[in-house]
Amino acid sequence: MSYRHKVLNTNNFISITVAVWVTVMFLFFPSCGSKNKNLAEAIDEKDSLPDMQSTGVVSYVSDSGMIRYKIVTDEWLVFSKKNPPYWAFEKGLYLEKFDTLFRVDASIKADTAYYHEKKEIWELRGNVHIQNQLGDKFDTELLFWDQSKERIYSDKFIRIEQADKILTGYGFDSNQEMTEYEIFTPTGVFTVEDTAPADTTSTTSNQ
Repeated sequence: MSYRHKVLNTNNFISITVAVWVTVMFLFFPSCGSKNKNLAEAIDEKDSLPDMQSTGVVSYVSDSGMIRYKIVTDEWLVFSKKNPPYWAFEKGLYLEKFDTLFRVDASIKADTAYYHEKKEIWELRGNVHIQNQLGDKFDTELLFWDQSKERIYSDKFIRIEQADKILTGYGFDSNQEMTEYEIFTPTGVFTVEDTAPADTTSTTSNQ
């Protein structure tokens, strides 16, 4: 009676051991497969990496078969797999826009810039400075340039220096050439005096 009981316990132990081993194997191999799959997916996430990375760039960009823009930047990243895709110039951007006779329509500088391909919109951020063909100078912290609508606009503070006066205000809309523009909420009009730029800036800020 005692011996039979011992045998049954041994058999039960073997059965339990085999069952546990099989269970572990079934759990172990799928988990390994899942782990490998997750690692592969993490490495294969190409949309999180730029498709193109260029440094020390001086490039000309054409539009409708004509060279219309000159781009100078320390780093140019292209994320075509992103949704939506965009270009990134996070180390600064200098851009010149040409007219049909290859004359400079405007020059643009910004600390950071993004170009949204599908919308054809430039987003310029941080110390944005623009000079048009008339010599007018525009300074703001945020500016959007909609190429499809041929409009340039901002809802931030903007300073416009013309030959004889300085305009300041909030909210701005302009044509693409920056020759016809409007400040939505003007805050001041100041006469440009024949002084050093530093003095002019100081006088304007005190107003």
